[in-house]
Amino acid sequence: MWVLPRARFVALTVIGVCLALPLRGEAPQLSLPIDCTLGEDCYIQNYVDHDPGPGYSDFTCAQLTYDGHKGTDFALITDDGLSEGVMVKATSKGRVVGVRDGMADGTFLNDPASIEGRECGNGVVIDHGEGWQTQYCHLKNGSVTVSSDESVETGTPLGQVGLSGKTEFPHLHLSLRHNENVIDPFDPEGNQNCEEPSQRTLWHTPAPHYQPGGTLSAGFADTVPDYDHVKSGRANAEQLPADAPALVVWGLAFGGRAGDTVLLEIVAPDGSTLITHTVDLEKPQARFYRAAGKRRPDSAWPQGIYQGRVSLLRDEQRVSTQDTTVTIRE
Repeated sequence: MWVLPRARFVALTVIGVCLALPLRGEAPQLSLPIDCTLGEDCYIQNYVDHDPGPGYSDFTCAQLTYDGHKGTDFALITDDGLSEGVMVKATSKGRVVGVRDGMADGTFLNDPASIEGRECGNGVVIDHGEGWQTQYCHLKNGSVTVSSDESVETGTPLGQVGLSGKTEFPHLHLSLRHNENVIDPFDPEGNQNCEEPSQRTLWHTPAPHYQPGGTLSAGFADTVPDYDHVKSGRANAEQLPADAPALVVWGLAFGGRAGDTVLLEIVAPDGSTLITHTVDLEKPQARFYRAAGKRRPDSAWPQGIYQGRVSLLRDEQRVSTQDTTVTIRE
């Protein structure tokens, strides 16, 4: 359970939405709250929702968020990161005013009702003074390393990324609040200019790069892999035998929009194109994967290195691309 005074607990459970409010008091400058490299082993899945109605919109007026989302989600690219133990860190110095640990990871996937009222899961709340607080949610069970009333510095370890509380994928949900109102660190004034997003942020320079969706990983397999296997990070085959029943390239992506296209390609060792396959997205998808391949020829696959490429296209432009290879041998 949370270890904090009753008055503070009430203040944390009834919070306002992100609005264009004057910011009073010295705002904290935030460092990256997770020990990973954005674009390599982690990425930002969701931003604060700026739409006050039933729709949703991030600070760029795109839809990398969902209705009512009150923070920034730093997600691991593979679920295997859970076992590796990715550290969550204090974004700025302050005093710990709330701690919860002891909630099992993955409970929401099997029993959603069991986490009601504890959607944050295991977490930490830090007070930075002048009405500013940060909250760190979904930490791994048993990983929290700080206690209430403890002073922390920027970068102090707080715990590890987990799957506790209301979440379907391993990530850190970071919320920033000022006088109980949600503040988007990417647009602290809440002005949300669609043509020219705010250049003023609360991040230490440089601010985390905004990636409007894209490919996360790619690989080869001898059959269409199970989605859980893809998310685990263990679906890629670096080598396959010449008698493999099929040659399949797959790609994991995020932030898909209706009308986006996933392009999957395989090039044979002799440079010829083995497949070029496109899949159009009919609706927005937060995280998804696609695969395409070809059955084995009557004899066997020619030996050598096959090249795969998975791209996310938007308005006929490449948003991002992941390349991969597989070696086929006897």
